[in-house]
Amino acid sequence: MAGNDPVLFLAMVAFVSVSGVVTPGPLFATAIAKGYKDERAGIKIASGHALVELPLIGAIFLGLDTILKNDSVFIAIGLVGGIILLYLGIDTIRNWNAQVTKAEEMKSGSIVSGALMTAANPYFILWWATVGATLIAGTVEFGLIMLPIFAAVHLSCDYIWYTFISFTVFRSKGAWSQKRHRYIFAGAGGIMVFFGLYFLTSSVSGLLQIH
Repeated sequence: MAGNDPVLFLAMVAFVSVSGVVTPGPLFATAIAKGYKDERAGIKIASGHALVELPLIGAIFLGLDTILKNDSVFIAIGLVGGIILLYLGIDTIRNWNAQVTKAEEMKSGSIVSGALMTAANPYFILWWATVGATLIAGTVEFGLIMLPIFAAVHLSCDYIWYTFISFTVFRSKGAWSQKRHRYIFAGAGGIMVFFGLYFLTSSVSGLLQIH
């Protein structure tokens, strides 16, 4: 993979990571909602994300990716994650005005939200068990020292993207009308609801196939 050139390998890691992180999903929606009152929400969300991701990288490096590919594990995460995302998405849509005014509550919850949205996403786990595991396997060619460098490159993509999203939302909110505020939060909540339903239906479908 990427020959014996560590720079080329890390460039490939960055490219693959960016292609995944910029895809709209639960974390993207959270960065929008939290970024309204906290320009540093993206940093906190990425930190919460890292709290889940770093142990997962270590586990896969140790060979536990086989467990993560198990259909039962995927279905269980999908069911729980789908319910959580549905609840949070509907809550975001219904209480958009309260979320605009409760700035301190939102700030304190960004790290937790980042971790929760990450853990609730079964496709995040599946990505690491497949694409991520392939990238981690490539680090073996360069020795153990490459693993923390690999993790740093991957996580930097998360930090840069979610910081950009929350900062942009925070800095541009002054130009928004009340109607646009409502649309923004409805959109963020809608993304969560969409993925919640998608995770639930995929998990239920998988469950029916097993039985």
